[in-house]
Amino acid sequence: MSFWFGLTLNEVPFLGVLALLASTALAAAQGDLESSGAKVAAAVAAVTAAGLSVSAWRGLRTDRVVGQALDQGLGADWRDRVRVPLRRHRPWARILLLPGLMWRRDVERIPNISYGGAGRRNLLDIYRRRDAPQNAPVLIYFHGGHYTGGAKNREARPLLYQLASRGWVCISANYRLRPQTSFPGHQIDAKKVIAWAREYAPAYGADPSRLFLAGSSAGSNLAALSALTPNDPAFQPGFESADTSVTAAICLYGYYGHYFGETPDQAPSPNQPWAYLHPGAPPFLIAHGTKDALASVEAARDFAGRLRHTSSNAVVYAELPGGQHAFDLFHSPRFEAVVDGVEAFAAWVLAAPRRDGLAVAQHQDEVEGAHRPILPAPGQV
Repeated sequence: MSFWFGLTLNEVPFLGVLALLASTALAAAQGDLESSGAKVAAAVAAVTAAGLSVSAWRGLRTDRVVGQALDQGLGADWRDRVRVPLRRHRPWARILLLPGLMWRRDVERIPNISYGGAGRRNLLDIYRRRDAPQNAPVLIYFHGGHYTGGAKNREARPLLYQLASRGWVCISANYRLRPQTSFPGHQIDAKKVIAWAREYAPAYGADPSRLFLAGSSAGSNLAALSALTPNDPAFQPGFESADTSVTAAICLYGYYGHYFGETPDQAPSPNQPWAYLHPGAPPFLIAHGTKDALASVEAARDFAGRLRHTSSNAVVYAELPGGQHAFDLFHSPRFEAVVDGVEAFAAWVLAAPRRDGLAVAQHQDEVEGAHRPILPAPGQV
């Protein structure tokens, strides 16, 4: 209940404050604040506005928290390696007045491209700059929804549009849901998207050798598990020879628990990313809200700790003060700070040498498959 009733106001509390101020000012101008009941209502509005101000203050603190997480995960000198101009100012007009407006003049969205045979659940959208830059890094994003719902055009759009504006090619993909499939069906679809990007994204200006994965909630689980299982034939039936290795992973309010029907004593669950940790894991950025009501911050903290203990690559972990589940739906101070953190993290990864080591070489040697993946050609449905 706290998630459903507090989602919007927790992330964009300015709208609530503006609505309270406007309605109270109107009531005062009309002389409607004279009765005892009206005065009580005004007092409740004042207390509510104070609470919303606390939520706004927590969101504003995210900038500092993300910066500290980058310092800890990448080293204090990480800014020396970043060669992209990061934003110095938030888009305050959009945050305060139109937090749900995602369209950008310089970005085009190419919708509903098929990457598999499961109809609308195997469609993806491409976001890229209208001047179609070439050799662009790639971000693949998987939506959340508890493996039972969700769609490719709802979450993380401020991130997709921002990176596309910076010259990236961003891919947001649907995948099969329950009851149409179960694990590992979702994971197989995620791998198909990576294989599709390797094969066909260059036609849209992408350089798939620089391929980042991202996801929210259940999609974060998909992104993490895909990043930790490069070229694993168990998740690539029929396209075993496809290269599904990735450059880095970005996990937003991820779910890291057991799958449907499993009990906590069944450890490790086959869909838990930490069950696949290895020293050659790619760099990770993990962001999770401290007030997440649907996926516990303790689980995210545990996953980040296990990953840091095992991986030879960088792990950035940011706990966002006051952050709720689905904090990526709006242009908000909290998510805009995360977007800037993702951009800085990606720039650092692209500039830094990988330290995969022997573990990845051994993992690659175990992958077998003599057939080229059979994937659909580019084309809109």
